Amino acid sequence: MRFLFVISWLICSHVTLARTIVAGVGQPVKTLTAAVQLARDGDTIRLRNGVYKEGRIVITRPVTVLGEGNTILDGDHKQELLVISGSHVTIKKLQFHHAGYSALNDYAAVKLIDASYVLLEDNLVYDAYFAFHISNAAYCTIRNNRIIGIPKTEQLTGNGIHLWKSNHALIEGNQVTGYRDGIYFEFVTESVIRKNLSEKNIRYGLHFMFSHGDHYIENIFRNNGAGVAVMYSKHVTMERNHFEANWGASSYGLLLKEITDSHIVSNLFLKNTTGIYMEGASRIEIERNIFRNNGWAVKVQASCDDNVFHHNNFFGNSFDLATNGTMVLNKLHNNYWDKYEGYDIDKNGVGDVPYHPVSMYSMIVEQTPGTMILMRSFMVTLLDKAEKAIPSLTPENLVDRQPMIKPLKI
Repeated sequence: MRFLFVISWLICSHVTLARTIVAGVGQPVKTLTAAVQLARDGDTIRLRNGVYKEGRIVITRPVTVLGEGNTILDGDHKQELLVISGSHVTIKKLQFHHAGYSALNDYAAVKLIDASYVLLEDNLVYDAYFAFHISNAAYCTIRNNRIIGIPKTEQLTGNGIHLWKSNHALIEGNQVTGYRDGIYFEFVTESVIRKNLSEKNIRYGLHFMFSHGDHYIENIFRNNGAGVAVMYSKHVTMERNHFEANWGASSYGLLLKEITDSHIVSNLFLKNTTGIYMEGASRIEIERNIFRNNGWAVKVQASCDDNVFHHNNFFGNSFDLATNGTMVLNKLHNNYWDKYEGYDIDKNGVGDVPYHPVSMYSMIVEQTPGTMILMRSFMVTLLDKAEKAIPSLTPENLVDRQPMIKPLKI
C-alpha cells in the first residue's frame, strides 16, 4: 500500500509541477527563446501574437509551444528558425516566415534531428528553403499544416516536407505548394501519408526512395512538374489517391521504378501525360483504378514482370496501354476498356472476344516519337484496324481475355 501511495504522490507531483508560461508581447517573458530556457519538462509555452525575429531557437526538452494564429517567427531570409531534438515536443498554431537559404546546410523553418514523438500541427510555413526537415526520427506527426513556397530554380528550392532515415511517421492533412518536391521520403519505413494536397511543385508532388512498408491514402497530387515518383521500394500501398493534371514531356501521374510487391488500388488518374509509367517493376497488383483522359493511361516497359492489372476502368485515353517490347510478362483481366468493340452473347457482363489494348500505332510512336503528328489521322485508324484483324507487331501475350462490357463501379 505504501508503495502505491508513493507512486501516486509522484505522479500527482509531476502533474502539479507542469506549468504554463505566457510569453511575448506585453508579457514579463518577452521572447520564445527566454521561455524555452525557463521551461521544464512537460511545460506549455503560450506565445502571444506578434512578429519575433529571434534567430535559431533550439528545443531539447518535452514541451508544448502554442501560438495564437498570428504568432510569427521570422528568419529574415538569414537562418533556420526552430530546431527540435528530443522527444514529446508539440508545436501548434505558429507561423514561420522567411527561413534562410544555405548551399551547405539544409536550412528549414522547422528541423527535427534525432527526435521522437514530435507533433507539428496547424502551423503555416511561408517562404522557407525547406519547410519541415526531419532526419533520424521516429513516431512523429505532421498534421494540418499549410506550406507555401516561393519557387525559384530546382537547385535553389528545397522540399516542403522532407524525411530522411525515419520510421512510423504520420503525414496527414497538409497543403504543400511551391517547393522542389512537395513531400520527400528517403529511407523512411512503416509510415503513412494521408489526405494531403500537394500541387504546383517544381518537380514531384511526392518523391520517395528506399522506403518500404509505407501507405499513401486519399492524397491529391495535382499539376506538379513531373508528377509522383516511387523508386527502389517494396511493400508499398497506394489507395484512393488522385493523380491529376501532371503534364510535360517527362511527366507522369505515377512513376514506378524498381518497385516490388506493392498494391495500387482505387486511385484516379486524370489528365496526365502518362497515368502510370512502370520500369523494372515486379509483383504489383493494380486494381479498381480509373484512368480517364490521359495521354497514355499506362506505359509498361519490357523490364516489368509478374504485374497484374484487373478491374480497372479506362476512359478517353489517347493510348490505354503502351510498351517498348514484345515479350511482356504481365497479366490483364476483367478491365473495362472504352475502345473495346467486342460482344457478349451469353450476357454475363464479360466480352466473348479477347481485347488487345496495345495498338499498332502506339508501338510505332514508342519507336519513332515524331509520328505522333499523325494522331487521329485516317491512315492510323486503318493501321490499327488491320493489326486487330491480323496481329503481327503488338505483344501477343499482353491481352485481356475477360474484358468487361460495362464500366465497373469504383
